[in-house]
Amino acid sequence: MMMKNIYKIILGLFFVAIQTLNAQEKQPNILFIAIDDMNDWTGFLGGHPDAKTPNLDKIADMGINFTNAHVPAPGCSPSRNAILYGIEPFNSGLYPFYDHGIHKQLMNTYTSLPRLLKENGYQTFGAGKIHHGNLKDPREWTEYHDPKAIKKEFRPGEGYIKGKDAKYSFRPTLNPDKEHKDHQFASFGIEKLQQKHDKPFFLAVGIVKPHLPFDAPARFFDQLPKNITIDNYKKDDLNDIPQAGKKLVKQGEFNRYKQDKAWADIRKAYLASISWADYNIGRVLKALEKSEHADNTIVIIWSDHGFHLGEKNTFKKFTLWEEATRVPFIIYDGRVKNQPKGRKYSEAVSLINLYKTIAEYTNLDIADYVDGESLIPVVKNQTTKLKKPVITSWGRGNYSIRTKDYRYIRYFNGGEELYNHKNDINEHTNLANNAQHQKIKNKLKSHLPKNEKPMVSDFLSKWSVEGADKAKYKGKSVPKKAKKKAKKKN
Repeated sequence: MMMKNIYKIILGLFFVAIQTLNAQEKQPNILFIAIDDMNDWTGFLGGHPDAKTPNLDKIADMGINFTNAHVPAPGCSPSRNAILYGIEPFNSGLYPFYDHGIHKQLMNTYTSLPRLLKENGYQTFGAGKIHHGNLKDPREWTEYHDPKAIKKEFRPGEGYIKGKDAKYSFRPTLNPDKEHKDHQFASFGIEKLQQKHDKPFFLAVGIVKPHLPFDAPARFFDQLPKNITIDNYKKDDLNDIPQAGKKLVKQGEFNRYKQDKAWADIRKAYLASISWADYNIGRVLKALEKSEHADNTIVIIWSDHGFHLGEKNTFKKFTLWEEATRVPFIIYDGRVKNQPKGRKYSEAVSLINLYKTIAEYTNLDIADYVDGESLIPVVKNQTTKLKKPVITSWGRGNYSIRTKDYRYIRYFNGGEELYNHKNDINEHTNLANNAQHQKIKNKLKSHLPKNEKPMVSDFLSKWSVEGADKAKYKGKSVPKKAKKKAKKKN
């Protein structure tokens, strides 16, 4: 009898050991939340005092809040191409915006992040804006959600609209939540989290707001003050900027909104759109918390670039300054228990590191061309220093180098800017020609790309060809071949 009991105990311990080993080897799920055009106007980043983002604030407090995160490029297409294919613009040649057709070429050249995971046993689900463009390649996705289009209804007499273009609308909507696309995208994510899965999953939820138009349900406007201002606007901010930098400024739009006395409405609509995005992200996070997948899911939240709302006398993105490059970026690993709250990492971090980070989390081998470095050492220990500063590209020859304390900008024609973030967080004073700062400037210059791949001219969109500054072509005219191809496609 005693021998039988000993045998049972040993057998039980054996099964416990096997279960523990299986749990350790179990692949984690990835909840991948991409946000479009969200700058640092969030509660957890402190970019604007009126920001209301309770759900993002909560997950930032639970995970790692990268407070100094920046993008590979300050535009949707080049930024998302860099992040999702894991290669810097100056190494791929993907500098400006591209037609959606380029993804066929890219898929034959590189392995995208969702494709990497799908080819290695993951179920991959997508909704909303992940790639730039409505890309639903079966090599990447197990299932992709198509939203239902709606006709928006607006509260009469409120907000602002520029001309007849619905894209430039900044107004409260009256439609039920479920009719808005972001609500539909979040609902798809919730549905997948409520299901059982026999394989690990990669769930990508692309939240489109606060991308233009800045329209959101009326209640998110109502929670904000009537007049929204910014305290970092400087009227003569462009005086010490080189000409190549000034060419990137949307001075016409800035002046139009000033003339129309619309800036308060625009900023209020942007903050309302951010809160609407936060609400839908919160719905997904609450569904994860209640699901059976909560203890084996890594949450990654990021934005593809920032946004100017009057700073540097400009509107939108497409610059190499802080407003266009700094973004929300959070990693939360649900597998790790008793994590301390409020962990922050203030060193400069690039989103180019996302590909290698997810590859290491999932123990997958990746191609040699993939840029960046895994952030898992930082997640485990916030005193870890990364090997390289952040490089942001906006056209061939135009680069920003961002460290914890400085930003250095070098344009294609040699124009330079240098900002000391220790005492000038708004980048008002260009120190590039200050003799006392030549040593730090030269140190930052040493990180500029040693080689720049020629721009991929195939698949350029009409916007890229007709709207691109010559700086994007390193001072040369747009190639005739590119113009011809773009014309045919449009």
